[in-house]
Amino acid sequence: MFKKLAVAIVHGMGNQKEGFAEKYIDVIRSKFSEKIDHLVESPSAYLIIQPIQWATVFADREESLFSKTVSANHLHYQKLRKFLIHYLGDAIAYQPVGEGKHNYERVHEKIGEGLNILSTKAGNNAPLCVISHSLGSVIASNYFYDLQHKQKDVICVVNKASPLEKGDTLTLFYTMGTTLPLWSLRYHNFDRPIHIPSSKLQYYYPGLKGEWINFYNKDDVLGFPLKDLNENYYKSVSEDKAVNVGGLLTSWNPLSHSGYFKDQDVMEPIVDGLVRTWRQINHV
Repeated sequence: MFKKLAVAIVHGMGNQKEGFAEKYIDVIRSKFSEKIDHLVESPSAYLIIQPIQWATVFADREESLFSKTVSANHLHYQKLRKFLIHYLGDAIAYQPVGEGKHNYERVHEKIGEGLNILSTKAGNNAPLCVISHSLGSVIASNYFYDLQHKQKDVICVVNKASPLEKGDTLTLFYTMGTTLPLWSLRYHNFDRPIHIPSSKLQYYYPGLKGEWINFYNKDDVLGFPLKDLNENYYKSVSEDKAVNVGGLLTSWNPLSHSGYFKDQDVMEPIVDGLVRTWRQINHV
């Protein structure tokens, strides 16, 4: 019996609806299957993918804010204002604010719920790949940072949590259009990136290699390279990969921010990483 891989997809800013990742999942499964169908029957059965929808934490309150302030007062540029409320609102609302259970913790609970589902379907020790976009990459980075550096303070780390849920099997991390450098401005010292792969991965898969590839488009004003942030990020991020994402109307301007999941130059390296990892853990 072949071992499975667990893949979490963490969306970026905006009021993402249920099913936001269906097309992306189909592409990943198809490409993965093409590359290993000569090795195993039903190859997609060994790739367990879970989209994590965290936007529900903010969606109702953002809609209420729009209704009470913009719609009720007949303000101009309503579509643009709604866009800003959902996009900028997510970034503002996610900020950690002292003690207690706030939005930061509620968003992280959504990540924990997704990892629990993956653990159940793929196996407690399955290698974990995280594919994240925009603010989602900040959320994923913060989540695993808290697991790796602040375990005593993380609510989701309980005795019954699996190695996958604790982040112990985190192997691959793909960030797209990341706003992490903007987030770094909140801290005087922002020099402790998460460990990719997890420092505990070798307990489960000796010799298994991990990678952190950061995709960015030079026309995407919200996407940044990471290796130049500081020496520690330079060592931790495997590659800053410049890509030209989007279509004819978007690839040359800031609207390219939404084009990463649809781009072959992004999907191919991700699937190659999944295939390489699957082959390593199954020795094929």
